[in-house]
Amino acid sequence: MITRLVSRIPFWQKAGLVLAILFGGIVLADRLFPPPLDQVRTSVVALDRNGEWLHGFTVIDRDGERRWRLQADLEEIDPLFVERLIAIEDKRFYDHAGVDPLAVFRATGSLIRHGEVVSGASTITMQTARLLEPRPRTIPSKLIEMVRALQLEARLSKEEILELYLTLAPYGGNVEGVRAASLTWFGKEPSQLTDAQQALLISLPQAPEARRPDRRPEAAAAGRRIILAKLEEAGKISPRLAAEADEAVLPSGRQSFPRHAWHAAYAAASAMPQGGEARLSLDGRLQAMAERMAADYSKASGDRANAAILIVENGGRKVRALAGSAGLDLPGGWIDMTAARRSPGSTLKPFIYGLAFEDGLATGRTLIDDAPYSFDGYKPENFNREFNGDVTLAEALQHSLNVPAVLTLDKIGPDRFAASLKASGVAAQMPDSSDRRASLAIALGGLGLSARDLAMLYAGLAEGGEVLPLDWLAEEGEKPEPYRFMSANNAAEITAILKAAPTPAGRTPTALTARAPQIAFKTGTSYGYRDAWAAGYTDDYTVIVWTGHASGQPRPGHTGRDAALPVMFAVFDRLETLSRPQGPAPVFDDLKAGTALARLDRDEGRGDPEIVFPENGVALYLSSRDSAKGYTLAARGGQGGYRWYVDGAPVAPDAIGNRPVWKPSGPGFYQVTVVDAAGSSSTSSISVTGAG
Repeated sequence: MITRLVSRIPFWQKAGLVLAILFGGIVLADRLFPPPLDQVRTSVVALDRNGEWLHGFTVIDRDGERRWRLQADLEEIDPLFVERLIAIEDKRFYDHAGVDPLAVFRATGSLIRHGEVVSGASTITMQTARLLEPRPRTIPSKLIEMVRALQLEARLSKEEILELYLTLAPYGGNVEGVRAASLTWFGKEPSQLTDAQQALLISLPQAPEARRPDRRPEAAAAGRRIILAKLEEAGKISPRLAAEADEAVLPSGRQSFPRHAWHAAYAAASAMPQGGEARLSLDGRLQAMAERMAADYSKASGDRANAAILIVENGGRKVRALAGSAGLDLPGGWIDMTAARRSPGSTLKPFIYGLAFEDGLATGRTLIDDAPYSFDGYKPENFNREFNGDVTLAEALQHSLNVPAVLTLDKIGPDRFAASLKASGVAAQMPDSSDRRASLAIALGGLGLSARDLAMLYAGLAEGGEVLPLDWLAEEGEKPEPYRFMSANNAAEITAILKAAPTPAGRTPTALTARAPQIAFKTGTSYGYRDAWAAGYTDDYTVIVWTGHASGQPRPGHTGRDAALPVMFAVFDRLETLSRPQGPAPVFDDLKAGTALARLDRDEGRGDPEIVFPENGVALYLSSRDSAKGYTLAARGGQGGYRWYVDGAPVAPDAIGNRPVWKPSGPGFYQVTVVDAAGSSSTSSISVTGAG
C-alpha cells in the first residue's frame, strides 16, 4: 500500500523530500553535536589600573595539564604576522567555507600517487577544529575535522576563527596561543614582533616540541628558515630582510611573567572560570612597593614574622595596593591576611570616641578619670599598668589609654557600637559566647576584624565620617550610599587628635612639618602580642599595616607602635614620592647649591621661609665625595635665624663658616625642615640615591 502511494509521487517531489530529510538531519545533528566552543578556557590575567600585567594563572585542561593560554585579539597582533600566517597555512582562507576543495583534491592525488600525503589539506579552520577536539591523525578523524570546520564557519566570522586558532595553537611546552608565545619566548606583545620572531612563531605550531628554541635551537633555526623561504617565495618578505631574519639570535630560554598581587589576582581568577583579563584598581608601582616593604619587614624580623599592607585611595575607596603576606614561602603565606579576621587591639578607639562625640556625651576636651574600675568583674588596665588620673579624651586617645576607652564604650553601649559597625558594612566577628552579644572588651580588641574592615573605617574618617565599601576594580561603577558613622565635624576633631599623637622615634614632629601631608594614625596590639596594627590616613590615602604570624603565635614585646607603625610611616614616605606626577627628577650638585646660597641675601626677610636647596621632590645623587663632605642646606625668606632638621633631628652647623651641612647616612627618603626665628617652617621631601 505504502509502496503504491510512494510510486505515485513525482520524482522532483521525492528528491525534494529526500533533500529536506537530509537537511533536517544535518541541522538536527548540528544542534545535537555542536563544536565545543563553550569548553575553551583561557588563563586569567590580572592587570593594574593602567593595564599593566600584575599576575597570570595557568589554565587546567581536561587532561589535568596546566597551560599558559592567553586570549588572542587581532587588534593587538601585527597585521603583517596574520597576513604571513595565512600565506603559509591557508592562502585561500577567506575564499572557502572551512574546507578547501582544491587542497583536498591535491592531498588525495598525492596519497594515490605517493602512498602518503605530501601536501596537507588542513585549513586554518580545520586545524582549529582539531585543536578544540584533539584526535589521532586518521582519515575518519580528518572527515570529522571537515564537518567541524563547516560548523565553525557557520557560527563564527573569519576574524573570530583566526582569533580562536591564535588562542589554541601550541608553541612548545605548556604555551598555547600567539600572545602567550610572544611573551614567553620574546618578552613582548605580538604587535611588536620582528620578522625573525614572526617566522619562528609561524613555524612552531607545525612542530611545537621538535622546534622548541630553548631545547632544540638547530631545529628551531631550520624551521624558521623554511618559513622565511616560503614567505620570500610568496612575496611577503624581501630577500634582504629574509637573510637578516635568518641570522637573528634565537631565544635561549623562557621569559618569566610578572608575579605581583597574588592574593588579589587569585580572588579575581576564582570569579572567572572561563578566563580572561581582570583590570583591578591596584597601582602596579604601589603594589610592588607594598610587597617589597612587607618582605623587608619579614626578613628583618628575626622570627620570619608575616606582614600585610593595604593602601586605599580615599576619594573613590579604590584599593591601590594589597600585600596579603610577606611572601608565599612563609608559613601561612598563602593566606590573605588583609581578609583574615583578627583582634584589632586598640584600633577601634577613635570610632568609640567619635560615637560619643556624635551622641553629645563628650568632646576631645572632656575630662575623664583614668583610674582602676571594675565593670561586673571586668577590670581593664593600661598597657604600662599605670593610671594617670584626670585626662582629656584627646589625651586618652593619643596615648591609647584603655580605661577611658572602656568607660566611653560603657556610656554609648557596646551593642550600639557593634550595630554601627555592622551598619557601616564591617563584618565583625564577635567572640564565642552563649548570646554572641557585644561586650565592653571590644574597646580593646575583643572581636574579630580584618584589615579591609579597618581600611573602610579609617578611609571614612578621612572622608568626613562617611563609610563606603572598598572598590577593587579599575573602572568606575555605581557607588552605594555611604553610611555616616559620624558627622564631618566630629570626624575632623578625631582626625586632629590623631594627627597630634606622639610620633615614633626618628620621625619628624608634626609641628615641624606643617606643610607636608599630615598623618593621622592609631596603633593596636592584640592580647598576647599576636597581632600588631597600624592604621593611618592623610587627605589622599589610608594605609593599614598588620604584622604577626598567620598561625596566631605570640610575639612577646612586638607592639603596634614598635612593629607595625614604622612600616606604615615608611609606606607613606614612599607614597609621597610615587604618587607625584612621573617625570625625571632633577639631580642637584654643589654648584647649584652654591648658586642658591648666593640668592639668600636679597630674598631673606619676606614671608615664610622657603627651602632653596634641597627643593621639594628632588633626587640627590650621593657620591663618595658627597658622603664625606655633605650638602649645604639653603633657605630664603622668613625671619632669618634658621634652624634645620632632617627627619626631626637637628642639623648642626659646620665648624667652618657656621653653615648647616647635612651628611646623609645613606640612600633613602628624607624630610628636610627649616624653622625661622618666628617659628614658621617649610619642608622638603627628598630622596637620596647612589653610593651609601
